[in-house]
Amino acid sequence: MSLDLPEVAQNRPGAKKRHKCPSSPPFRADWRFGLSLNSSVPAAVSLLPVLSEPPLPADASAARRRWLLPALLVVAGLRLWRLPAAALPDYDSVRNWQIVQEVARFDLTHLFHHGSPTFYLLYAPVAALTTDYRVFLVLNALLAVAALGLFADWVARAARLPGPETALLTLAAGSSVFLTFSGRDFTMSSLSLLLLSLLLRAHWQRLQQPTRRNVLRTAAVLALGLSVNYKFLLTVPILAVLEGLQADGLSWRAGNWWRVLLLLAAPFVLLGALAWLVSGVPLYRWPAVYYVVMFPAAANAAGRQGTVQVDFTYYLRYLLDFEAPLLPALAAALVWFGGGLRRRPLPVAAYLLVWAACTLAGMSLLVKAPRGLLFGYLPMYALLVLLLRRWARPAALLGLLLVVGYNAAQLRQHLYARLPTHYPQVAQWLQQHGIRRVATTVGPALLPAAQARGVAVEVVKTRAELEAFRRRGGRYVLLDDYYRVAGVLAFDSLRRRPAVAAWPESVLTSPLLYLEHSEFTGLGYQATLQRQRQAAQDTVQLRLLRLP
Repeated sequence: MSLDLPEVAQNRPGAKKRHKCPSSPPFRADWRFGLSLNSSVPAAVSLLPVLSEPPLPADASAARRRWLLPALLVVAGLRLWRLPAAALPDYDSVRNWQIVQEVARFDLTHLFHHGSPTFYLLYAPVAALTTDYRVFLVLNALLAVAALGLFADWVARAARLPGPETALLTLAAGSSVFLTFSGRDFTMSSLSLLLLSLLLRAHWQRLQQPTRRNVLRTAAVLALGLSVNYKFLLTVPILAVLEGLQADGLSWRAGNWWRVLLLLAAPFVLLGALAWLVSGVPLYRWPAVYYVVMFPAAANAAGRQGTVQVDFTYYLRYLLDFEAPLLPALAAALVWFGGGLRRRPLPVAAYLLVWAACTLAGMSLLVKAPRGLLFGYLPMYALLVLLLRRWARPAALLGLLLVVGYNAAQLRQHLYARLPTHYPQVAQWLQQHGIRRVATTVGPALLPAAQARGVAVEVVKTRAELEAFRRRGGRYVLLDDYYRVAGVLAFDSLRRRPAVAAWPESVLTSPLLYLEHSEFTGLGYQATLQRQRQAAQDTVQLRLLRLP
């Protein structure tokens, strides 16, 4: 329990009135006794300053929702537009689609693939009802919209944004080129963004109200995030920086740090035990995934080995080419909001600046792909809105509308213009011509469409695997240009063979898809796009070849 001393004082005869602190108008300062019965600090001496957001008038909150909800519907439209005409765009999406079907059959052998057991458990009930990959694409897209709604609602409350600015924040972030691109696949990005939004809210609350409960709530969300995406490890240094800036030592006090560690370990123990009991998965399997990711023992199929790749220009070039408003916004935020780093607790703009800057700097040290900035896009778009609010309001609203328009034009060029997919036509052709078994080079995107047609697909990643397929009686291979995207160039010699049939697949020439795989190939920004431009010169990307 806690006792609000200022309110008690106001009720005493002759008590002086409080004066609001002019230095931070969006907030009010309250001095409270933290009289927690389980606190390790005596209640009589635990006087803690708590900076809390004043309650919003009911009509202001309702007005904000009236703007937020329609904006979310528009974003949902962007994410779902022509989505049924798309295929599962990458290897991870197809593999995830396969694993949720295994989990639905209570086969937990691959539960810890990519260190994402909670993701598979979440979608397993859906897989028990349907295997249509389009259902998973739609649900995952809507999950990303929900994540955006949580984030926009929190920023709007913390920064006291009016309704129109809240809507434009939602539209600007929701039309982000990468977030829209990644919000239309079947990977962990959407659920990761949802948990990121919860983590930002929880940790912000912990800084504003430094109590054990808020510290443990933050740790619980982080633990859940780690069970969805191993890349939540990258949030730990950012949280450490923010804790260092707060400098209250609350997380390291006796009675707190070991509770935090127990919460972080709980998913590993519980889900590890579950997989062991159900499918005999070794208890060390999940931690081993983290070790292999950080310290790969051998080069991958594209020849890339290692995770460190220092390059401070990759993400700057990407932002300049695809998310142009964010680069000047981040630079301006360092100037305008950098001074807020000296305030305690941090104002929301400085808090978001730390998340964005640390994400950009940290990921510049590791292997690169646009998804490396996954935890930075929403904070950067929020900083953009907060910066434009410093302008005259008509100019700010016009500027945000221009950002949304720019993003929409980018989406049309890089996303919608590359639809529809032709994998269903390939599967139909194979069925009509009595071909019941086919190999495909690296890219498994044919598999969902082929499964519905009764065609067996075997993914081959090396020429040796293709030769083994031929020796087992395989007669056809689909030369899927995904092998070029992934940088597995051993199949290039097959391009000289005459094709039995061929189809275009424009998404396989997408610069976004190529850049997303630069983490796998280890290539830099310019080298990746040079390879993409060469591939874009071809008129067909799917060639059916007969093996000799």
